[in-house]
Amino acid sequence: MKYFEATDSLFDITEKYPETLKVFTANGFAQLADADKRATFGKQLQLDMALSLQQLDYEAFSLLLQTAIEGEHKGDAAAREDVRVKGLLPCPVRLPLQEKLDELLANYADKGVSVAASLKAASMGLDWIIDEVAAAKSADELDDIYLSAGFDMFFEEKYFGRFIAQGDFGDPIRWDSMNADFQNDYIQLKDPKNRYGIIAVVPAVFLVNTVELGDRPMPLSWKDLTNPIYERSVSLPVSDFDLFNAILLTMDEVYGEESVAALGRNMQQSLHPAQMVKSDRSKTEKPAITIMPNFFTKMAKAGGVMQAVWPEDGAIISPVFMISRLNNNPHTQSLADFLAGQDVAEILAHQGLFPSLHPKIDNRIPAENKYLWLGWDYIEKHNLNQRFTELNAIFNGTYKSA
Repeated sequence: MKYFEATDSLFDITEKYPETLKVFTANGFAQLADADKRATFGKQLQLDMALSLQQLDYEAFSLLLQTAIEGEHKGDAAAREDVRVKGLLPCPVRLPLQEKLDELLANYADKGVSVAASLKAASMGLDWIIDEVAAAKSADELDDIYLSAGFDMFFEEKYFGRFIAQGDFGDPIRWDSMNADFQNDYIQLKDPKNRYGIIAVVPAVFLVNTVELGDRPMPLSWKDLTNPIYERSVSLPVSDFDLFNAILLTMDEVYGEESVAALGRNMQQSLHPAQMVKSDRSKTEKPAITIMPNFFTKMAKAGGVMQAVWPEDGAIISPVFMISRLNNNPHTQSLADFLAGQDVAEILAHQGLFPSLHPKIDNRIPAENKYLWLGWDYIEKHNLNQRFTELNAIFNGTYKSA
């Protein structure tokens, strides 16, 4: 039975089927929880338009609504899918991964397994997940699998930290080994306590405008970027919280607080990576050095003035984490196996240039290219969100020690 049309308004759907309200509010439509806003905002948005704005897949979301409706009609107000996954994906790979996921969901549906999947572009931010995790009193109120780059959500006590500590969530990855690119002495990405899985990494590298650089030496390492000769010459992805956090935390661990302060002094402006690639065409002040995910350096014009540099001390990485409920649900493990599997790994590594930890993937990264990451010891010693707040103040020159 078809319960709604793509052109129905959010107000009409929630009025006709109140049980769908939880689905909307849990997936980025918090305004609908307020009756007045639902009557105004909800009437103005058609379902297909609303999902497009939130970058949600129509078919997958429709299945969520249908499950909620049918569960209520069957008298099961607490109807729950067999497995639920939620998270953020790096923007360059979200659509191909969603297509691959849709194929899997169709296969599951044929077998009578219901899956609720909500994977948004990283640019949407974490607020829509963080709010529900913070409000959860127990792991039973949460989804089965979560994945995202960055440190904000998974380590903070008021978010997932408490559920990790209680053993409710853990690393679901079942590889026998790790990709050879990460099997070395200088970087250990496997969590020794099996709490956090990592499926891939987002590496930050330099893109240098050789004209703006002038007669200054080419920066070859993160340490080089702290040199005063680059004052007001560096552009950083401040709005990309996952990567910016990783840069500050890693610089703190490897080179100390002063390196963070020096990097702040050398910053000229904050740009989105897509803007950085085109900064040589800007009519305003141009940065000599931009820091960005490796993926975006490939957008630079071949033979132009922009030159990509993979730092000699290693590309600072923001891991793509995955955790899952440890509840012996075979459907949960099956979906986790897919997300950690070879098909997804190839999309991440080859289409997004996000090196995968899957052992059978050729990341197509030269063997001499290293990675730099803050390490599990640093994570154990610090409250990461608190430390980032301190480092951000040091970066901006506003930090006052207690």
